[in-house]
Amino acid sequence: MKKVHDRINDMRGNLITVTAEGSCLGELARIDKSDGLSTYSQVLQFERDQVTLQVFGGTRGISTGDKVIFLKRQMEATYGTGLLGRRLNGAGVVIDGGPEIIGEQIPIGTPSFNPVRRVVARQMVRTNIPMIDVFNCLVKSQKIPIFSIPGEPYNPLLMRIANQTDADVVVIAGMGLTFDDYQAFIDNAEAAGSTQKTVMFVHQATDPAVECILAPDMALACAEKFATAGKNVLVLLTDMSAFADAIKEIAITMDQVPSNRGYPGSLYSDLAARYEKAVDIEGSGSITLVSVTTMPGGDVTHPIPDNTGYITEGQLYLHNGSIDPFGSLSRLKQLVIGKVTREDHGDVANAMIRLYAESKKSRERQSMGFRLSRWDEKLLAYAELFEKKMMNLEVNITVDEALDLGWEILAECFSRQEVGIKHAFIDKYWPG
Repeated sequence: MKKVHDRINDMRGNLITVTAEGSCLGELARIDKSDGLSTYSQVLQFERDQVTLQVFGGTRGISTGDKVIFLKRQMEATYGTGLLGRRLNGAGVVIDGGPEIIGEQIPIGTPSFNPVRRVVARQMVRTNIPMIDVFNCLVKSQKIPIFSIPGEPYNPLLMRIANQTDADVVVIAGMGLTFDDYQAFIDNAEAAGSTQKTVMFVHQATDPAVECILAPDMALACAEKFATAGKNVLVLLTDMSAFADAIKEIAITMDQVPSNRGYPGSLYSDLAARYEKAVDIEGSGSITLVSVTTMPGGDVTHPIPDNTGYITEGQLYLHNGSIDPFGSLSRLKQLVIGKVTREDHGDVANAMIRLYAESKKSRERQSMGFRLSRWDEKLLAYAELFEKKMMNLEVNITVDEALDLGWEILAECFSRQEVGIKHAFIDKYWPG
């Protein structure tokens, strides 16, 4: 039986405190306001019989005499094929003007998938972006963040990945999005013709912090249901720094003792609980997770990227509008390079990165006015072609086409003996 509590003891920010017994963490409660409208809240903590709840939509319009009814259930998302093509807010409420979604009610924030039923990653997720496909392959069931700073084109990069992968379903969780960013995702899906396989859970910058925390949980709960139904799901999370900041904001409001730079000590677990949803399920579908982490001031030692790096399987550094080949790393790429891709993949990628690294030294000598050798001139010409034809995020070619392009760039700048690749591969793939 649901108990009605007709007294709110305290209100701070978006938090309220009531006297109640028998509640549990994450439990939903309905607040019936004096104007006849209702809103929902969720239990964040309790101390003896003092229960603190986070109110969805904020406490505006709530008075201490309003009724609080505990619903004896956790927060749930609605799952069904009717989700495809729809847009919802962080609390799972439809925001695209369409009808309510009818389907199965599923709990969010559940434990990650049973490791016994997981498959070791072995399949490549093709993006048609050379800096990913050639040098840092994305692997099915991988969890990998894009480390960047505000102002870089990380959301357009996510849109490119969404458009050019062969995933059955794309689930997007936007956290702290501006309206322009939100509209850009909509326009992109419509232009690419991928609307009917895309689901969006959107928390805009003006929405309550609690919905920022709920958005990825909603997205991942639905992604897990699609995956167990046999679908290969691509989950895009942007921006996980906004997610962590929302956790920090709520923790401060609750007077929790802060840890590093004001973030709660649970930050690592909070991030890991979401990232560990990436999975390839034996006999069924998969979840591949690509996120964005904006580093305040470009500081990779900041608690958010620092903790993220211990959880994920590499990272992509987006710097100056392109993916940095030196800061980026996919720890699973060796599972697919040369195994599910062409035999020359590893040798071409290693040679191109090595020569590009050498070109950096030539640029330093050039900037200091030193006389350049013939080898320096070759390296500088190579660097210009590499940046224009490989690092440019507008390039859209398959991995085999990118490898052929790599051979062409090498052949244009160097002789066969200078590239340091096996003679067998040179005899087979060298242009002309």
